[in-house]
Amino acid sequence: MRYIRRRLIHGALLLVGISFLSFALLQLAPGDYFDAMRMNPQISAQTINGLRSEYGLDRPLPMRYVQWLASLLKGELGFSIAYNSPVGALLWVRARNTLLLTGTATSLAWLLAVPIGIWTAKKRGGWGDRAIGVVTSTLLTIPDLLLFLFLLLLAVRTGWFPAGGMVSSSASSLGKWSKAKDVAFHLFLPCFGLALTIMPALVRHIRSAMIEVLESPFIRAARGHGIPSGRVLFRYALPVAANPLISLLGYSVGTMLSASVVVEVILSWPGLGPLLVEAIFARDLYVVIGVVMLSSVLLVAGNLLADLLLFANDPRIRVE
Repeated sequence: MRYIRRRLIHGALLLVGISFLSFALLQLAPGDYFDAMRMNPQISAQTINGLRSEYGLDRPLPMRYVQWLASLLKGELGFSIAYNSPVGALLWVRARNTLLLTGTATSLAWLLAVPIGIWTAKKRGGWGDRAIGVVTSTLLTIPDLLLFLFLLLLAVRTGWFPAGGMVSSSASSLGKWSKAKDVAFHLFLPCFGLALTIMPALVRHIRSAMIEVLESPFIRAARGHGIPSGRVLFRYALPVAANPLISLLGYSVGTMLSASVVVEVILSWPGLGPLLVEAIFARDLYVVIGVVMLSSVLLVAGNLLADLLLFANDPRIRVE
């Protein structure tokens, strides 16, 4: 419990620091939502100043931060001027869609990377290992933006996959099972593209960790005692190599969240990415802060999950 409590305190302090820095940097940036109105000669300066006062944009920075914290405790996360709605109500639906995409893509990436990484470590130096190395190196050199644009071109030119959205226009008339299949059909392309952005790095890390363990003296001793190679690989080598891979799980969440913004915008997935881009262009600052904070919470939660898995897997941490 001390270990978990310490991690929770560290995560909470980190979120407080992120919230203050994000709020301060965005509030101190030049311009606001009403800059476009100032270009319209039909809108007087008094009207704009009245609107800024109504939304609290003319108040000092510490007062605005305290008011934002109060709204955070209520679950509102501030007020969106562009949508004329509390930010929390805008984020929850979008966050659900982003979690569906990133959660599925993360699971797919790990389900593919773990067996591939173990197999290439076992067959290191062979033709299969070299072929996988060429593929992963190629994928690592392709920018995420170019990869997602290629997937969009593939969807538009072939018609095999929907080019955007989460459901079809006729989804309201479908049954539950048909709706689930329709969502899965729309989810496949962005999920596959997002998994490709992280899977090559995972394969390389898993391969390196397994090779290091397979060359250890206790593995050679286990083989010398005649233990079958499959048992040596999965019963003895994989648990020892799991520590760096569990740590990598927490960092993969951050990679997924950053890449999901790009894939959601390009493939029109209705998640947090398009909302963030629209809020940035509209200078709807509280929406931007809300998305940043929600992403930070997910990142901290992913690292906390990795810490708990490390605690369960490594007895040295429990002894300490």
